[in-house]
Amino acid sequence: MLTKSVCRAILGGIVLLGTGAGPAAEKPAPFPFFALCMDTHDSRKRNLAEQAGMLRELGYDGMGHLWLDDVAERLRTADGAGLRVFQVYLNVLLDSPDQPYDRRLKEVIPLLNGRHIQLAILFKNARPSDESLDPVAMRILHEIAGLTRSTDIQIVLYPHAHFWLERVEDAIRLARKMQPVDVRTMFNLCHWLAVDDEKDLAPLLTAAKPYLAAITINGADTAAEIHAKTGKWIRPLDSGSFDLGGFLRALKESGYSGPIGLQCYGITGDAREHLARSMAAWRKLSAALDAR
Repeated sequence: MLTKSVCRAILGGIVLLGTGAGPAAEKPAPFPFFALCMDTHDSRKRNLAEQAGMLRELGYDGMGHLWLDDVAERLRTADGAGLRVFQVYLNVLLDSPDQPYDRRLKEVIPLLNGRHIQLAILFKNARPSDESLDPVAMRILHEIAGLTRSTDIQIVLYPHAHFWLERVEDAIRLARKMQPVDVRTMFNLCHWLAVDDEKDLAPLLTAAKPYLAAITINGADTAAEIHAKTGKWIRPLDSGSFDLGGFLRALKESGYSGPIGLQCYGITGDAREHLARSMAAWRKLSAALDAR
């Protein structure tokens, strides 16, 4: 027979494994759901503790953290809110061979170890998709992988429009070349829409599947509208003409089951307002996905 204390522990664990919103939370979403860049244009300029409390109250599972400033405080405030830091971001500058990335990484790695955090790497300052620079990028990745060896930190590549590593295809190519070193890739919806025409999503997800470790989504208009400069590529999740439901169905059918981040970069105003709207939209999208 289970004691009362054991029952309380089990119930507490169930709450923590849910959406992060406590007893009032709805059914957990099919994917862990976190927010990133939610603080870059917040008119309220919330500190890290305030951001964590807001995300917890709204039902997010955690957050991503840009760059290497204040990592210890981000981890502490996330822990205090019962949330998870899913990713920490790192720029790599291909035109700076002597110091291509923030050397504080060596000091930060011990803080990240034991948390199953992804180190999301953006390669920039070179012509997009220039394969002649693959050896340079691989040398840097081998160096970073050496720093993360014997940890549970996962290296993921972040395709970013107009950067050197611009396309999901670029990340797949680099991840393949890095084997047997375990380097994975992300699929970032806004950046894909900025450089793609939407025609080959299913084959791309199939090609990415062995390496795909994280997705970021947001409300957006179609690729055609974005390319014509009549549409926006980053909106709250409840707006835009792009078929998010169809994208999530394709993602589920591909077998992906990892985390999904909400991209909020450049969304102005009070972050709480657009984050609440996006969470409401996420719950509707998730319910529709579960019903299929």
